[in-house]
Amino acid sequence: MVKDEHVCVFEWRYGSPEMRRLFTRENIIDTMKLVEVTLVEALSEVGIAPPGIAEDVKRAAKRVTAQMVYDEEKRIGHDIAALVFLLGKYSGKEAARWIHFGATSYDIVDTAWVLILKEALSIIKRKLASIIDKLSDIAMKTSNVPMPGRTHGQHATPITFGFKLANYVYELTRSFERICDLEKRLLLIKIGGATGTMASWGDKGLKLRDVVSKKLGVGYHIISTQIAPRDGFAELIATLAILASQLDRFAVEVRELARPEIAEVWESRGESVGSSAMPHKANPVTAERISGLARALRTLVSGSMENMVLWHERDLSNSSFERFLLPHALLIIDQMLEDMKVLLSRLSFDPQKMKKDLHISNDVVTAEALMNELILKGLTREEAYKISQRASKLALNKGIKLWEAACTLEEVQRLLDCDKLKDLLDPEKYTGLSEILTEGTIKYSKEKIKKC
Repeated sequence: MVKDEHVCVFEWRYGSPEMRRLFTRENIIDTMKLVEVTLVEALSEVGIAPPGIAEDVKRAAKRVTAQMVYDEEKRIGHDIAALVFLLGKYSGKEAARWIHFGATSYDIVDTAWVLILKEALSIIKRKLASIIDKLSDIAMKTSNVPMPGRTHGQHATPITFGFKLANYVYELTRSFERICDLEKRLLLIKIGGATGTMASWGDKGLKLRDVVSKKLGVGYHIISTQIAPRDGFAELIATLAILASQLDRFAVEVRELARPEIAEVWESRGESVGSSAMPHKANPVTAERISGLARALRTLVSGSMENMVLWHERDLSNSSFERFLLPHALLIIDQMLEDMKVLLSRLSFDPQKMKKDLHISNDVVTAEALMNELILKGLTREEAYKISQRASKLALNKGIKLWEAACTLEEVQRLLDCDKLKDLLDPEKYTGLSEILTEGTIKYSKEKIKKC
């Protein structure tokens, strides 16, 4: 049971320890303290505050705990003011004068979020790169394993299992690129004062912002209101939701192909209990949790967009939702990545069943090849289509292979060599450039991740 109102409810079930730590109240307050200390250092460096005064603030920061700040917040009703007053109390009268000088609360809050999100995105990129690497490895090893391609839930033309996985490698790599590109707009500190004009710092405001930026190791917004532009957070949530949906798509793929009547791919669960009532069950619960969490993350997108619509130089309507939004979004995607790693470690597949299913509809999956061959022999597309359609229906109705059915038709006998047609219409040989495309995709992925 959660005993403290400030502890995120997800802390007890979802998210890895390293991601949870970022959103503990201790780390959030520690990060805010770092920003306050850095601001005082910068004030001294640009000549506004006396030199060396930040050392007193640093010592005070070590004494002020997260619990103290939250207790003070309950008393006075303002979190940043609580932090500033406590730092001032333990810094001494002279140093206290310069703590938070010229700053507004969201100089601290938004800058602290940037530092936390920078670390969070680093964790996400590391885990996502690992997942892409694992998928790439399986894709390369199965690039020549034929299986049915499926569109609309029906058998389409043949593909290979590696080709199927390579498509996920590509999609996830695109998300990796999005995160890297997003960082350029998101990971920027906000130092501007009450309405962003830097009025309190006079002509030293730009220099102050530059010093804080360099000390914290991140860039800065060139202009802002009282808060940083909220499009950055909205882009973050949208980017994470896209990634979540890609993971969800893979999870649905596994769930679908694991059905007993297909049984081409499944999640091996060893001795795990699948059902409390049905001992034979081996439910794809890891994949299902990925799908469930993706729904939760997608619901956060609209709220992040609403947070962009604030009054004038800002109002407070974004604050309460962001306290919920940012930790939960990052913890959700972190858990999904953890689950994806587990799912890939348990991923099992049956090449023989894939081949069997490829032939299950009497090889009509190569009707396209028959049509194209007839076109090459001089028929119009409509003529070739109708002949191939007739041959397909004949194969299904009589329970014979497509090539056999085609060779009973006079038009085919007249134009094509039936001995060669058997080989041409073999589904296992009609996988196109699956292997080459798979290899090219994995090469592309590795280059993009390395460049990022």
